[in-house]
Amino acid sequence: MSESQATDSFAALGTTAVVAVTDRTVLEGASRLLAADLAEIDRACSRFRSDSELTLVNAHAGVEVTISGLLAQAIQIALGAARLSAGRVDPTLGAQLRAAGYDRTFALVRERDAWQVRAAPRRAEWESVRLDPEARTLFVPEGVELDLGATAKAWAADRSAQRIASTFETGALVSLGGDIAVAGPAPVGGWPVRIADDHAAPLTGPGPVVAVASGGLATSGTAVRRWRTDRGDAHHILDPNSGEPARSPWRLVTVAAATCVDANVASTSAIVLGASAPEWIAARELPARLVRTDGFVVTVSGWPPEALAA
Repeated sequence: MSESQATDSFAALGTTAVVAVTDRTVLEGASRLLAADLAEIDRACSRFRSDSELTLVNAHAGVEVTISGLLAQAIQIALGAARLSAGRVDPTLGAQLRAAGYDRTFALVRERDAWQVRAAPRRAEWESVRLDPEARTLFVPEGVELDLGATAKAWAADRSAQRIASTFETGALVSLGGDIAVAGPAPVGGWPVRIADDHAAPLTGPGPVVAVASGGLATSGTAVRRWRTDRGDAHHILDPNSGEPARSPWRLVTVAAATCVDANVASTSAIVLGASAPEWIAARELPARLVRTDGFVVTVSGWPPEALAA
């Protein structure tokens, strides 16, 4: 990192938020803007806060409600992701995640000794959710709980990176637990990003480093966000067909795309798709790196070979 660049990090959204700017004189303001943005996202979209807007929506399933513009945007993006992924990234799996044991922030889930898996209620398809973004009205079928975890964090990274870049006229990178968005002029050679199972891994740790100059980068994995249950280990990426943790040959999938949301939709879909994921991603011409559970690496669509990435 050059002398003109600077980075800050802090805890937010149950993970680590990182902001980097090409002009270190604006770092303090950029960090404050990001913190304020994420506080808004948390109040609107958190499934784990009793006072969040999403919790209120889920409590009124079966009744049309009026929602804020921010939550309407978040749900519109989540439903768009469901359409783009043919339902593989499904925002109506909140009850299934809770039944599987992901009923609180992951830090608290990890502290629990074990979880007895419960039978999740039958759910409606995501197409049954009715959103009018202009009128800001929302109908969620009775018995359905929304979970925006698959897209809200990625959207927050895109949103804040753009806001920081335009507000402070700087190049900006925002990383939220490994969901990365960049905006504005990138540093020479791009922003260096290390690919690892755990987003908290240091830049000097193992794993290839790639340079990101625009758009977004997202990594989805099953190795870190895991917990113990009476049916064995579980993880947070569910297969919408079964409502249970996806049984996937992939431990880690990283995708680059025009936005962090697009990258996240593709990386999550790949975990659910399984063996056919490389062909599915390649058909969309998205650079990607897929790591099997045995450690074998598959790259598609121009992702740099491991030696060059390192």
